[in-house]
Amino acid sequence: MTSLFSSYELGGLTLPNRMVMAPMTRVRAAEGGLATPSMAAYYAQRASAGLIVSEGVQPSLIGQSNPGTPGLHTDEQVESWRSVTAAVHTSGGRIFAQIMHGGRVSHPDTTGLQPVGPSAVAAVGDVFTPTGPQPAPMPRALDTAEVPEHALSYAEAARRAVKAGFDGVELHGANGYLISQFLSSNANLRTDRYGGSVDHRIRFAVEAATATAEAVGGERTGIRLSPGGTFWGVREAEVRDLYTALLSELAPLGLAYVHLEATTDEDTLVALRRAWPGTLVMNPVYPMGPKQTGREDADHWLDLGADLISFGRAFLANPDLVERLRRGHPLAPADETTYFQGGDTGYLTYPAHQYAA
Repeated sequence: MTSLFSSYELGGLTLPNRMVMAPMTRVRAAEGGLATPSMAAYYAQRASAGLIVSEGVQPSLIGQSNPGTPGLHTDEQVESWRSVTAAVHTSGGRIFAQIMHGGRVSHPDTTGLQPVGPSAVAAVGDVFTPTGPQPAPMPRALDTAEVPEHALSYAEAARRAVKAGFDGVELHGANGYLISQFLSSNANLRTDRYGGSVDHRIRFAVEAATATAEAVGGERTGIRLSPGGTFWGVREAEVRDLYTALLSELAPLGLAYVHLEATTDEDTLVALRRAWPGTLVMNPVYPMGPKQTGREDADHWLDLGADLISFGRAFLANPDLVERLRRGHPLAPADETTYFQGGDTGYLTYPAHQYAA
């Protein structure tokens, strides 16, 4: 059986274990979308992970979803990230930047701009704004001629990420954000080449991934997907066919990995594992559900053929998660009240396990 603590070759990186710190929004960035010293400390504390994937980073101002999130679309943002990547590398870690375009999951009070999406269909739920939660606004449907520039924005952010010292990037194609909106059959009502059939609905994701792989190399490019997920009101028809077709189109790009969330039935996820010829990162527990990923979940998915296992809340609350799982020590619970409040409490204040002398 594959061990969670065995090494793994990912592109040009040697991961010392098969544990990935999943991307988690923490809204601790400074004004202007700048990374901070606290962010450098936060990621460095967790550098024992085989790979860290950062919180979602907007590739453009219009791509920003939440206030307080970092960007990779200005020179100042690139400079601010250098201290984060240096801190992780000095601590022996490896880090990818997750590039996240929010699409319709945004608000003019956050960006000063009307959100955009594949169609003029509002997300379901309240979005975060500088003055608190507000109903998701109606997005402006992108013209066909505009769509490629938003696909290219992932590649442009990826170039900046590499310049900032990241080892690679992960495209956020999950959880109801822009790529996921194009994959959707209810957020995407287009009748042009980007909507309707499965082949058309996957086109935006393929164009974004292709542009990014061409910009920084396939071995530095991953993508996260949530098959069948219903975040922000998205629905997907023909889930297995949709994602099988998408993986088939992505396979020639030589991507570093595909990162799947457990958002559909296990049989479908196993079928997608078989359909994907490259590295598979598996997040075994439904995101933001009642359970956080543990050792049993990880071992189960390694047995089913996953190569790497991502942990979210478990890494948030246990900076020494690798060692805790290795030694069988209990995991600390995450304090949900501190997820998005800002400041260092619930961010830098989770201690490592205290070992008896």
